[in-house]
Amino acid sequence: MSDKDLVTLTDKQKKARRSRNVAIGLALAALVIIFYLATIAKFGPAILDRPL
Repeated sequence: MSDKDLVTLTDKQKKARRSRNVAIGLALAALVIIFYLATIAKFGPAILDRPL
């Protein structure tokens, strides 16, 4: 692939991409927290005291 085949992003596009990436990251983190809390709610707080 030559250099002229590559797309050069403008600063506005780079900022938009960064914002989307941050939003996706926050959404994934929220999903992990929701799953964790749902697990605790389903099994009860005693799940934290079980022997490993």
